[in-house]
Amino acid sequence: MTPAKSLYGRLLVWLSLPLIALGSLLFTQAWRDAQAAADRAFDRLLQAATLSIAEQVQWQDDRLWLDLPPTALQMLSGKRQERVFYTLVDGQGRYITGNARLPAHPGEDSPEADTLLYQNTRWRGMAVREGIRRTRLDGWRDRKRFAVRVAHTREGRTRLASDLWWSSLATILGMGLLSMAMLLLAVRAALAPLTRLRYAIRARHPRSLSPLALTLPRELAELREVINQLLARMRRVRANQERFIGDASHQLRTPLAGIAARAELALRQTSPGQWHDALVAIHASSERTGRLATQLLSLTRLENPEYEPAPERIDLNRYVRRALHEHWPAFRQAKIDLGADCAETPVMVDATPWQLEEALNNLLDNAGRYGADRVTLGAAPAPPRRRPGAAAPVGGR
Repeated sequence: MTPAKSLYGRLLVWLSLPLIALGSLLFTQAWRDAQAAADRAFDRLLQAATLSIAEQVQWQDDRLWLDLPPTALQMLSGKRQERVFYTLVDGQGRYITGNARLPAHPGEDSPEADTLLYQNTRWRGMAVREGIRRTRLDGWRDRKRFAVRVAHTREGRTRLASDLWWSSLATILGMGLLSMAMLLLAVRAALAPLTRLRYAIRARHPRSLSPLALTLPRELAELREVINQLLARMRRVRANQERFIGDASHQLRTPLAGIAARAELALRQTSPGQWHDALVAIHASSERTGRLATQLLSLTRLENPEYEPAPERIDLNRYVRRALHEHWPAFRQAKIDLGADCAETPVMVDATPWQLEEALNNLLDNAGRYGADRVTLGAAPAPPRRRPGAAAPVGGR
């Protein structure tokens, strides 16, 4: 049989699985939060850049004109050497100026003014984040609509998100290690009563069957009660064994003493006839003693509360014939006519073989002692109206 896994290990595994699942969710959520934080930070730079460019747009010579300040794009240039692109279009989406022709936003044609839109897109094979500011000129004479598009590559965002995620990862790992340490201590503390129970059982004397008196939690208290019930049954078994030994010694002392006395008396005689009479008496006493010993053994087996014989499907005719064969010499010597009346077909019953043999032996022994000069042992199948599964009757006449 394969040994069972440690209860300590099983508890650690089953309690660690939710922690591992929760840690995986925390890692995923930390990455998403890091990306969102990086987007918020750089989107504010995009917002400032579009606003700085929009403030420089003027109406000159019947057209939009832009004097781009260097600081408008420098604020988006970081250590990762990100690339920055911008485009100025009029209210109809016509290109005015810029260092690139950036794509339009689907909601850019909305009549609402002074709005800022964002979109993630790919432009010329590069992943960029684009901010589109839709606004109007500030003059009182001309209120021309226009849009400023500023795109920024994602190297800085990715780097910032990675830094934030690694910072969160260190915190989560620290909390995970602390949780595992607390889990180990908690499992060890929870199993401490079981350890006390093991030590208490190991320290007991092998012959001690007294109940366990140990304060335990409710779940282990049930186990303690089951162990105490087992000890109580073992005490009953031992008490039955001791009682059987006392009864057997008391019951066998007298016939054995009689056999010893007969043998000692025969040794003092010189006549063969007296020796023969003594041997006959000794033989009869030994038979009674053997029969008594067999009955005592059967009695102690029946009185054992832990003994539950398993019934077998047996043929009653066969055991009747066997009992008849064993008792035939004694009945013939006692001049008692012994016979059997068995059924023609097998009589199948559910019984314990040795108990059935003892019952038949006791039945024939009592019939020979107190019966008439004719004894017939019969076996017949159960009547049709008898409850199913009932044993067939065994009778003696």
